[in-house]
Amino acid sequence: MDKGQPFNMWEGYADWKNRPALKDRHGGVPAATFVLVAEVLENLAFLANASNLVLYLSKFMHFSPSASANIVTNFMGTAFLLALLGGFLSDSYFTTYSIYLISATTEFLGLLILTVQAHTPSLKPPVSASVNRNASSEEVNRGNAVMLFVGLYLVALGVGGIKGSLPPHGAEQFDEHTSHGRKQRSTFFNYYVFCLSCGALIAVTFVVWIEDNKGWQWGLGIATAAILISIPIFLLGSAKYRIKIPTGSPITTILKVITAALYKYWTSRKTNSAAENTSPTPSNTKVTIDNEENITRDRNFLNKALEATPTPPWLRCTVKQVEEVKSVLKILPIFMSTIMLNCCLAQLSTFSIQQAATMNTKVGTLRIPPASLPVFPILFIMILAPCYNHIITPFSRKLTNTEMGITHLQRIGIGLVLSIIAMAVAALVETKRKQVALESGLTNSTQPLPLTCLWVALQYLFLGSADLFSLAGMMDFFFTEAPYSMRSLATSLSWASLAMGYYLSSVLVHIVNSISGAFHRTPWLYGTNLNHYRLERFYWFMGILSVLNCLYYIFCARKYRYRTSQIDGREDDELQSSSPDV
Repeated sequence: MDKGQPFNMWEGYADWKNRPALKDRHGGVPAATFVLVAEVLENLAFLANASNLVLYLSKFMHFSPSASANIVTNFMGTAFLLALLGGFLSDSYFTTYSIYLISATTEFLGLLILTVQAHTPSLKPPVSASVNRNASSEEVNRGNAVMLFVGLYLVALGVGGIKGSLPPHGAEQFDEHTSHGRKQRSTFFNYYVFCLSCGALIAVTFVVWIEDNKGWQWGLGIATAAILISIPIFLLGSAKYRIKIPTGSPITTILKVITAALYKYWTSRKTNSAAENTSPTPSNTKVTIDNEENITRDRNFLNKALEATPTPPWLRCTVKQVEEVKSVLKILPIFMSTIMLNCCLAQLSTFSIQQAATMNTKVGTLRIPPASLPVFPILFIMILAPCYNHIITPFSRKLTNTEMGITHLQRIGIGLVLSIIAMAVAALVETKRKQVALESGLTNSTQPLPLTCLWVALQYLFLGSADLFSLAGMMDFFFTEAPYSMRSLATSLSWASLAMGYYLSSVLVHIVNSISGAFHRTPWLYGTNLNHYRLERFYWFMGILSVLNCLYYIFCARKYRYRTSQIDGREDDELQSSSPDV
């Protein structure tokens, strides 16, 4: 630190005017509060568009049912995968502050295009038009489809940028080098998931009702207004934010270290082979590594990048770069084990709605639309998030006598176990539903079964709990364990896992239908009548896969060792105690 700099400066951080950030002026709960409010509005805008989109595409844009489903799946998966791009740009060339503003503006433009199209009859197929349900999207009105896709994927690009920048931006407001700051950061991730649910609750209730009863132009208009209002609210916190200064492309560092290790491995083998051919005695020369005392011994292959052998200048690596890449590779097995969890969440949210649609949706004098059933996990999350933060966490801290009480890996593990229970409960509910259909003689009927849809809420109880534990735990884990220069990109892995879970669910349904169709007259998940499905078998199959995935996760988590932090704001390469987390 220069002598002329204030003693309370945040090293590696700046304010919104690119001046050094100060500890007594920037960061903390007030700054993070603006982030949380902006997230409520952003998620409202996103889900108000996505939650009912399949109905808009099929009934108003005249796409076939299969094309509508594919468009929605691709849109959702693309939006979450683009979070990796948002995180990458936040770490590399821009800041989380700038990426949020650019992404929110992009999402606003996309929603504005969709709103104009929904409001203007000439930009949609005419109501009286005959629709060929087997037609491709291009044949259904190519010009209108182009405008639709431009709007949708501008929204997806904006959503990806926001998901990749806003969570790390909020987490960066807390001092990770104090126990109080780390506790506040964990609380932030809990309430970030809570705020996601707040926006989702408004979207799937009020906005969906507006779209169904007043028109899609009004629903999309509300979403457009929400994302527009989020921008000035986010800007109001500018004077309080501390913003991480970009340190260059993390992808470049990863590729450089891996390439250097491979290059030196190949050259050393070539050198040893030549020595064996020219000398009767093999060469036992030990290759030295600079700063060897600072190098960890896990993933030793990457240490070859530091060997003191002739190397092109562009492949020369530092110990810090090698250890950063090791940190990224360490978290990848944990990331891979969360994809199955998100696959379960995707399957439950899809088939559970179809289950409820065959049941009695009247609760007292209120009739619940099946499309509004996601309200149940949303409400559970909104109840559980404060309870976890103010009851479960303090109790676990006293019980374990540790700072966090429940570690990040334990939180993710709890989410995995809850997802297994959710699949088992879903299978049992489906068995009961089919039994009622058989006993009432309604197996081949489309009439509602004499069974309340609240039975489906049981699986949503575990679904919402699993989502809270896993998503908040993943974001906190990836942010904390990633190197300083790669935190936004690493945090985006939480959203990438969600996207891959959606894609994997579609693949598993196809595989199950292909295999079951080869041994039975009809596949398990085929036809228009859910009573003829073997959905309970599919749920048990998903539960078995989840159990195997959970065992793999426990194996990875027990081997994992947490990183520690240094006072200068960047991670140390020392490892904490090797005691198991799960």
